[in-house]
Amino acid sequence: MKTILKLSLVVAVLLSGFNTYAIDGDGEFGLHVLKGNGKLITFALNQTKKANLSIYDKEGSLLYSENASGKDGILRTFSLEEFPAGTYYLEVEDSTKKVRHEITITDDATVLSSKAISSVYKDAAKNTSVAVR
Repeated sequence: MKTILKLSLVVAVLLSGFNTYAIDGDGEFGLHVLKGNGKLITFALNQTKKANLSIYDKEGSLLYSENASGKDGILRTFSLEEFPAGTYYLEVEDSTKKVRHEITITDDATVLSSKAISSVYKDAAKNTSVAVR
């Protein structure tokens, strides 16, 4: 019985380690889609302590905005049940750049793209650590 208990504990620690590694990524600013459930979307911004989150419609009208913060990152869940079917954009802006992700809403589900459709760095004169490849 003790062997099974110890083995279960080792497996639990191993799985939580995999989960942490998968979310942390390479340490760059990025959005990680954790789950989409019907009209709910959940995402994490790791290594980001402060960011402005905004949702725009296809015409560019601002529908929602908030200043989010977290000690080790930002975790948010949005319910988009009241939004009609269509394409929307989640814009995340921190002190160094602005990134835009696409949100597609259908009658059945909502999908948040994990890859950014655009990324704009802010003025390089303010941030001298920007490298060009």
